[in-house]
Amino acid sequence: MKITELKCAVIGNSPVVRVLTDQGLYGHGQIEESKPYVKPQVLFYRDLILGQDPTDVERVMLNIRRMGAFKPWGSAVSAIEMALWDIAGKAAGVPVYKLLGGKIRNKVRAYLTGGSSIPGSQPEDCAARVKEVMALDEGYTITKQGEAFHSGMPHAVDKYFFDEPQSSGRFLNRGLLTVRGLQHTSDCAIAMKEALGDEVGLALDCGPGMMVPDAIRLARALESHHIMWLEDMITGDYTPYVLADLYRQVTESTSTPIHTGEQIYLRQNFKDLFEKQAINIAGPDPADVGGIAEMKWIAEYADLHGILMAPHGVIDGLFGLAAHVHMCAVMPQNLIAFECPRSSAEWWYDIVSGLPDKIVVDGFVDVLEAPGLGVDFIEEEARRYLNEEDAGFFD
Repeated sequence: MKITELKCAVIGNSPVVRVLTDQGLYGHGQIEESKPYVKPQVLFYRDLILGQDPTDVERVMLNIRRMGAFKPWGSAVSAIEMALWDIAGKAAGVPVYKLLGGKIRNKVRAYLTGGSSIPGSQPEDCAARVKEVMALDEGYTITKQGEAFHSGMPHAVDKYFFDEPQSSGRFLNRGLLTVRGLQHTSDCAIAMKEALGDEVGLALDCGPGMMVPDAIRLARALESHHIMWLEDMITGDYTPYVLADLYRQVTESTSTPIHTGEQIYLRQNFKDLFEKQAINIAGPDPADVGGIAEMKWIAEYADLHGILMAPHGVIDGLFGLAAHVHMCAVMPQNLIAFECPRSSAEWWYDIVSGLPDKIVVDGFVDVLEAPGLGVDFIEEEARRYLNEEDAGFFD
């Protein structure tokens, strides 16, 4: 079998990869819906994979893996890898998890990020949001909510930190919190945890942008409230570096679990975090880190160092959801839960087949059993959402 074509279409805002073969099999991968600009980068790899056997996934990846980078520039490589596994599973007539070593669990725990339309940055607003999450019929057992620099707090709270908040582009708000800012952040976290009680675990996405002293102060202030983790306080979303030594200062100073990793590309860039015991929980995103096999390798290396896994992926889309499920099915027992991808446009659920009518039940997603990733486009429906320039995507 040979790869004959690599295509990419932006459907909604989400770039979707399609790899075609000379035997009529094809595979799909999906990139976060925040990255429509990545389409040309996907096509950059076309000539490097044509003529290769798609079922030799690692061999194909060796042609392209070293030409990716930290988020967002690892997403093209990651989506291609997912599409290759989709083909390999279809060719073998087995679900992808079988090719990754076989599942150790029949269902995987999902956690919900956000999940509420209630605005505001006051403690009572935060409490109302998580109460709304608790009322959802999916029965999530963990929710993650934005705080500090990963929320509206720098703008909503006067003199939140010792700088002027910026809102243009992806400018990184970063600085030392004022007493008011630190207290407000702590108050909001405690209000949410008190609202959730012991029924639902609370994780907090805090940055990037916090300074080490504030990260330590916040983590210590929340120790008695049993927060599941504090995420990306120092580095994180769209920061192309790791700073393991700074994370280690925080982790060694508190019993509150410390989490990072969504922006990191490839296993090599987790080495310092793991070997220096700089974090308690890693959260790479399979749509940015290099793919689902790369994630399994990282999870196994994390497990050797006593580090837990809570993968990122909230806007990885429905093909991303399928990839997460197969990936988490084979991960070691250091897996906590994966961040459940969902689509901002409801019509996505009308153009994809293979998912159950109710995806999350009692906080879990059943492992998919169809060959490949187990999901596919309903082409006659999906064509309606193709841009004119992508009209031949399904041909």
